[in-house]
This record gives sequence, C-alpha cells and structure tokens, in this order.
Amino acid sequence: MSSEEYVLDDEDGDETHSGVSEDVDSLQEQLRAERERAKGYLASWQRTQADLENFRRRVQQERGESLDLANSTLVAKLLSAMDDLELAFSRPSSEMRKAAWVEGARISFGKLKGALESEGLKPIEAVGQEFDPRLHEAVMKRPGADGMVLEEVQKGYVLNGRLLRPSLVVVGEHSDDIVDENE
Repeated sequence: MSSEEYVLDDEDGDETHSGVSEDVDSLQEQLRAERERAKGYLASWQRTQADLENFRRRVQQERGESLDLANSTLVAKLLSAMDDLELAFSRPSSEMRKAAWVEGARISFGKLKGALESEGLKPIEAVGQEFDPRLHEAVMKRPGADGMVLEEVQKGYVLNGRLLRPSLVVVGEHSDDIVDENE
C-alpha cells in the first residue's frame, strides 16, 4: 500500500488519513524549505544590488578623482607661465606701455586667469596672515612680527579646495636684536 492511499482501521472501521497527514506534513516541510531558499535568494539578490550600487558609486568617484588629477596637473603646468606673465604685467617698462600688443597680451592673460579661476583655482592669501605650514612654505626668516607672513616670494594656489602649490613666503621672527635696538 502506498502512502497516498487511505488506510482502513480494522478496530473501529473508520478510514484514517495517516497517508494524507504525512503528505500534508511533508508538503508543509517542503514549503518551509522553499520559503527559506527564497529568503536566501532574496538576501543574495539584495546584497548583489548593494554591491552593484557601491561599484557604480566607486567608479563615478574614481572618474571624478581622475578628472581632478588631470585638471590639477594641467593647471600646475600653467602656473609658471602665469607667474611670468603676471610679473611682466605688474611692472611694465615705459617702452612696453607704448607697444600696442602689450594691451592685447594683458587682455589674453586676464582671460586665462579668469578661465582658471572658473575651474576652481584660487590664490592663497599670504601677506599679513599667520604662517600656516599647510598653505605656506617658509623660504626665509626676517625680523618682524613673530609667525606672521611678511612677504610673498611666489604665489600659492588652491584648486577646488586642494592645495596645488604652497605660497613661498618670508616669515617674521622675534629677535632679541630688535628688542635691544628699541630700548
């Protein structure tokens, strides 16, 4: 007799459903097992989705960092030319003032400077500020207000909040010789 057939109980003459009962129990156990497997699949799918989102976010962040690095490399290369032009236009000789091309070059320099500033380039304020080793590089000390930047030798820049080049500065230091002279 198979488990699917009904068994006739000889003692009381009633049909027993032991085969059906076993089938129901077996099916309920299979259902529980399948539900657990479905939960496992769901959890695995959710982890995979989270991993994919993290991967996408990481790739996007790395692309942004690569672009920032490329921009900062290009801007850093342009800084020395900008320094030279700024120096040339800060104190033009009387002969240069007469030349017509100087004004055109000055306008072009202004456009270059504006373009770099629109990309996030900002000069570091140094003169009169307290020396900050994160933004300034001391190249010389001179008698003056202790720890204050007295002069800027080379302008420093920040690009989008990151230091691109520190300012080369002359820093004041308190000297006993200064005190003796004043007394």
